[in-house]
Order: sequence, then C-alpha cells, then structure tokens
Amino acid sequence: MARVSQEHLDARRRQILDGATRCFSRNGFHAASMQDVLREVGLSAGAVYRYFTSKDELIAAIATEALATVRAAFERAAEEHPPPLPDVLLTQTLGDVLAGGVLGGGPRSGDEPEFPRVALQVWAETLRNPELAKALRQGFDEMHGVWSRIVTAYQEAGLMRADVPADRVARTLMALAQGFIAQQALFGDVEVEQVRDGLRGLMSMTEPRVG
Repeated sequence: MARVSQEHLDARRRQILDGATRCFSRNGFHAASMQDVLREVGLSAGAVYRYFTSKDELIAAIATEALATVRAAFERAAEEHPPPLPDVLLTQTLGDVLAGGVLGGGPRSGDEPEFPRVALQVWAETLRNPELAKALRQGFDEMHGVWSRIVTAYQEAGLMRADVPADRVARTLMALAQGFIAQQALFGDVEVEQVRDGLRGLMSMTEPRVG
C-alpha cells in the first residue's frame, strides 16, 4: 500500500477544519452534529474520525489554530523595531482575519466572514468546557505576552509613555480587538477602517494645558 504523503494528510485535515467551521458558523456548535460536519466536508465518518474523534476535538482545534495564526502575525510585528503603531497593526491583522487569512484561507458564509461568528461561540463554549477554557486561557496568555513585548518596544522607542505598565496596555489593546470581533459577529456591518480611525483619534489626544 502506498504511503500517504504528509501534504495529503495536511490537506485532508484542512478540508475537515474548513468544513466544520462553515457548519458551526451556520448552525452553531450545539445545533450542528458530526453528521452535519460529515455532509459539509463530503467525507466518510472513518476519514473524519481519523483526525478528530469528537465534535469537542474539532472545536478545540479550530480555536487553537485561530489563536496561533493571529499570534504569529503579532509576533512578526514584535520583531520590527519599532513595531507598527496600533492603528496600523490592529487594522492589518484584523483585516487579514476577516479576509480569510485565518482558518485556512477564508471560509465565508455568503458575504459574511465566518471567523467572528465562530470566535464568539468559542468564547461562550469555554464557560461549559473546562478543556477548551484551559486551551483558550493558554492562548490568551501567549497573546498577552506578545502584545506586552510590542508595547515595551513602543515605550523603548519613545512612542508611548513609560509610566504605564506594558501588560495593562497590552490587555487594553487585546480587548479592543476582541470587541471588534464581537461587534462584527453580532452586527456584521463594522468595517476594520472604523477601528483604524477610532484609534487614530484616541492616539491624537493630548492633555490640556493648564493656565
């Protein structure tokens, strides 16, 4: 029997994850069954269960892969000296997420990107799934570390006040990104340029002169 190449295995795994993402985005985690996923990806149960033995494993894989991909984008920015300013960095990364740069090249439902809808469900799922909550917490902590390094680089370059703890600024910027994703999932009409312009407005603020 011919050995199956790693490239083939990776492509099949990608096919399953993309199909599951479409299915979960459309129907929700709890309403979608593994049979729904099988129909979406067009594979047999044996082919899918070779990679993922349960729906919970699929959900965890989608969540951890998305976090890893987004984190990698920010890690690349952290290597620049100094990194792009937040209005550029967040806009570019969030734009890539919505355009399909996360989760394997862009599963979409009609004209709506699927990542925000799935992300919101993942966050809710962590309230009942301890294993997923643990994985998400680890991903959050790793992302927080990357953002803290970015903020420290801003401070060392004289671009940001140094008297504010970097980890607190990092948490705030992460909250902004999460808020954008939540608004996109709930309302669907939030353009990433709104984040860019809003950040530029905030970044332009100065303390008023006294006297």
